[in-house]
Order: sequence, then structure tokens, then C-alpha cells
Amino acid sequence: MEVTITIDGKQIKARKGTMLLWAALDNGIYIPHLCAAREETESPPASCRLCFVEVEGYPAPVTACTLPVAEGMVVNTSSERVNRLVAAGFELIMSNHRLDCKNCPANGNCELQRIAKARKLRLKPKNLPVLHRDLPVDDSAENIVYDPSKCVLCGRCIRACRNHGQSVVGFARRGFERVVTTCGDVPLGESGCDSCGECVKACPVGAMSLKKK
Repeated sequence: MEVTITIDGKQIKARKGTMLLWAALDNGIYIPHLCAAREETESPPASCRLCFVEVEGYPAPVTACTLPVAEGMVVNTSSERVNRLVAAGFELIMSNHRLDCKNCPANGNCELQRIAKARKLRLKPKNLPVLHRDLPVDDSAENIVYDPSKCVLCGRCIRACRNHGQSVVGFARRGFERVVTTCGDVPLGESGCDSCGECVKACPVGAMSLKKK
């Protein structure tokens, strides 16, 4: 069953129950996002806090990745409140992201660059200090390089590894120390990783990349 909704003044149709984020993207309306994945079967994590929108009748902005479309829904992807939330969330992410676009394998195909361009945001934080941890690069796997200093903790590599790989990576620790790692923090090459590359496909920022041949 299809429903009709309006996003930024554009009337579109979407299958009832589809998350608003995917309905928008499928109709050429960009909403910033990092952690959302179409194959997600559990409740969306909404951890990146970048896909905020305003919906008529709702008292505050909501995350588009967690909101199913409904008949007659009227959505605005940009407003003073939404833009302020997205800008704050983006700057928080960039304050702990090692910025090295020139040498990054994702340069030109990076979701951070796309968000910055779409929302006219700075890649280099303006209001927050840069808090790099300078974590070591792991190139122990056969075909994969993992640079945790570029990781944005979206969790997409974890879900990809769980659904299509050997389920060897996951989140560890909390707060500023949170990191994607293997059980016992062993190198990827010792974790049972078979270098299938699904984590690389899922990574939106180049933290996971294929080794250069």
C-alpha cells in the first residue's frame, strides 16, 4: 500500500511503513546521514544524529531514519532548528575525525564531504577543539586497511560483517574511548577476518579501505 507525503513542497509516494529517510532519498531528496543502512532489520540506531527533519504536527525535530511515512505527512528537511542540530552533530563528529582528504581512499566519494557540501558546513571544526587519539592503523588483514582515527562510529561495518562476513568486529568501550575493534583488540589479521570486503563497501568515510595492489 502506498501513501502520499510532501517533503520540501514536493509530493511523493512511498510504500506505507518505509522509513522517511529512504523515501526521501529514493525521490532525489537528500537528508544527511551516516549510521542508517537499508538492510537494517533491528531498530535503527539513529546514533549519528544528522538526519533530523521537521514534520508538521510534531513539537520538535525527529530523525528521519526512525520515522515511518504516513498518509498526508508534511516534512521539511531544512529549518532553523534542523540546521542548528545538524551543524552541531556534524561538528562533533568532525572534532574526532582525522581529516586527511587528499590522501584518503574515500576522497570524492565520502559521505562527510557530501554532507558538508549539501549543508554548507566546514569539514574542519570551528567551535570545538580537535580531539584526535592518533590510533594506530591496522593493515594486518590480507586485503583490508582499518584506520580507526577516521572512524565515525556509524556501526555500518559491524552490521556488514555480522550479516555478510565473519562477525569479527564490534563496538568496545564508551564515551570518547569508544571504538570499533575485534574481540580482545587483536589485529584484524588475527581475528578470523577473511577480507571479504563487505566492511569496506559499508564504510561511508574511508576508515575501512582495500589495500592498494
